[in-house]
Amino acid sequence: MIKVGVCGYGTIGQRLADGVALQKDMELIGVADVAPTLAIRALKEKGMPYNLFLSVEDYRSDFEKLNIPVSGTMEEMVQKCDIILDATNAGVGAKNKEIYSKYEKKAIFQGGEKNSVADVFFHGYANYEKGIGKQFLKLTSCNTTGLIRAVDCLDRDYGIDRVAITIVRRVADPGDYHRGLTNALQIDKAPSHQAVDLMTIMPHINATGILIHTPVTHGHIITVVATGKKKITKDMALKSFLNHDRIRVVKISDGFLGNSSFFKYARDLGNPRGDMYEIGLWEDSIVETGDDIMFAINIPQESVTIPETVDGIRAACEMQTNRLEGVAKTNEYLGIGKWK
Repeated sequence: MIKVGVCGYGTIGQRLADGVALQKDMELIGVADVAPTLAIRALKEKGMPYNLFLSVEDYRSDFEKLNIPVSGTMEEMVQKCDIILDATNAGVGAKNKEIYSKYEKKAIFQGGEKNSVADVFFHGYANYEKGIGKQFLKLTSCNTTGLIRAVDCLDRDYGIDRVAITIVRRVADPGDYHRGLTNALQIDKAPSHQAVDLMTIMPHINATGILIHTPVTHGHIITVVATGKKKITKDMALKSFLNHDRIRVVKISDGFLGNSSFFKYARDLGNPRGDMYEIGLWEDSIVETGDDIMFAINIPQESVTIPETVDGIRAACEMQTNRLEGVAKTNEYLGIGKWK
């Protein structure tokens, strides 16, 4: 059993802990955080299903006042683990790396950290092999993770030369107030980092993109125009997408009108927190435009990177050295594709 710890019990950290706990060949040693946040208080009310460790000592008295049991310090957790999933705020992970290095532990960092923090910029489907046996991996962002799933899917079946993307990006996660209350759209300078990141993972593809921030919280929508090495028809693209376990093909006529439709459906399914591991892809959006193929995908930003992070554990710890075997195990334990 590979022993795993999660540092940072926020939006991503909570979901990483739940995802690891579902893996039958991994053991979750515990989670570490700084202060008794609402997430930590909810953990206590749920009966402390995970051991809690303190990242720093500054707020220990606050934990004691709330009778929140603490199992030790983050360093003590790190020593018990084979690998750490660092889900702290951007920049904190780079500092924590010193602790992971001190105890010669492996670690996986989330998309907010700089690429230089890791040995490999990692995606489970696109470059699993490059992560095998490495000490430090860094995940792609939520948008890039979902984007690469779709582009890699077509690339492996037919070959892709270039893509042009437009990202309609949710401005903040539910419950975040630091962005302020807005009634406007904001455009970023092109190319977006997701296009640059895609080329880092898949250097044989030319990519460019534009990103637009929107005052919503449930999911991003990305439109993709892809140019294949040969013409890709709608039927060809649809066949590939339907065969991919982490892509859920839907129709507008079935009620999937937009980003909130996916969130509501996941919640109606009883998925914890309304999460969905798969990206949504509208069959109605797949169109041929000249020699190009165009489509639109929905990115559930809070949960989409969890499967690829678990893939990273499998690669870094050499649990499976074959890409398809590794992602298949992750999918099996997370229940991905069970709806097919």
